[in-house]
Amino acid sequence: MVDRRGEAAGETTTAPPALTAGRVAAYLKAHPDFLVRHPELVTVLAPPAPSRGESVVDMQQFMLKRLQDEIGRIKDEQRDLLRATRANIQSQARIHDAALALLGARTFEHLVQTFTTDLALLLDVDVVMLCVETADGRLPRVDVHGLGGLPVGSVADLIGPDREVLLRDDVIGDPLLFGAGAGLVRSDALIRLAVSGMAPPCLLAMGSRDPQRFHSGQGTELLGFLGKVGSLAIRSWLDLPPA
Repeated sequence: MVDRRGEAAGETTTAPPALTAGRVAAYLKAHPDFLVRHPELVTVLAPPAPSRGESVVDMQQFMLKRLQDEIGRIKDEQRDLLRATRANIQSQARIHDAALALLGARTFEHLVQTFTTDLALLLDVDVVMLCVETADGRLPRVDVHGLGGLPVGSVADLIGPDREVLLRDDVIGDPLLFGAGAGLVRSDALIRLAVSGMAPPCLLAMGSRDPQRFHSGQGTELLGFLGKVGSLAIRSWLDLPPA
């Protein structure tokens, strides 16, 4: 049997509790981040008048301040992203120019000069050294600025066995790496050059007077690419097999 309200005889229904201002207020108090999770409601809620007495919160000013803070945060993030993008594009262009300079060397001596002189200008660093491991840590007398010798095992000791690039900030320049230019160096980038299995380990060391020019938080992909190009250029001029 069905009664006049359309309910089955013997059955009862429970109506949901009435939605009152008190219940809404209690819910909002229990969920203070409600407007944060539903910011679209800020545009449809009617704020109180600016002046409601000392004990009344100015909701309009509160919402305006929150929106202003959010807009400011978004603008700051956009500016940071733009700065990082521009810096990355500039770094890519410099590395590409450096790679082309190495590949464009006309002689082996010109290649060494490009490593030790031109790269400093192209990459905006203060000192660049091309270091080669030798039995006694010294190179034969050569009239090439920026070419130095390292004791056997130095490259692995400095960079590590499995790493191709090491970036260090706030350092004191190492005379073993930078020679007379060590006093200028406050941060450096050390790049392994895997020239050939028939060539001694080599290292490209770049130093800057800026303590934060190189640091461990930077990406190393571009410098690793430069190291591969440099290794290829040396191997090609000396007609050596791959590493």
